[in-house]
Amino acid sequence: MARFYGAVGYGETIESPANSGIWVDVITEYLYFGDVTRASRKSGDNEHLNSDITVSNTISILVDQHAAKHFSKIKYVVWNDVKWTVDNVEVQPPRLILRLGSVYNGPTYIPPSLA
Repeated sequence: MARFYGAVGYGETIESPANSGIWVDVITEYLYFGDVTRASRKSGDNEHLNSDITVSNTISILVDQHAAKHFSKIKYVVWNDVKWTVDNVEVQPPRLILRLGSVYNGPTYIPPSLA
């Protein structure tokens, strides 16, 4: 079992600017310790010339108050310098079990210093 330390991205949909009718995902990242309990790659079908990379990795993180309250808003995990979608979150206190899928291509966290 490998150790994990990395960012977990949470998404919250907000109206921006207020009363505009335009809704955007705002991403925040939190750092967690945990374990990579399963590391495997899924074989895709050969119907597509450039098929998406998909993994079936499972990462177990220690829960803090934020993760316990907002686990349903988890969008991605940064693992091996790649953002991976979280396809499933299982609550097993004191841990969350995160099952990863394909490469994440949605909105990401932008540090305030770069915004």
